[in-house]
Amino acid sequence: MAEAFVRTIKRDYVRVSALPDARTVIDTLPIWFEHYNTVHPHKALGYLSPREFIASRQSL
Repeated sequence: MAEAFVRTIKRDYVRVSALPDARTVIDTLPIWFEHYNTVHPHKALGYLSPREFIASRQSL
């Protein structure tokens, strides 16, 4: 699971960054994590973000 997470961060965030040097990546990680958890669709969650998925389960 950790390997899949790292692969996703690299593919969907680092590689599309304008200047993906180490300092830029480290400084931008909190923003990317927030996006990953609030907006980024996850196949295993029915293409919902983790927060959307959790919210949908709480309303049941």
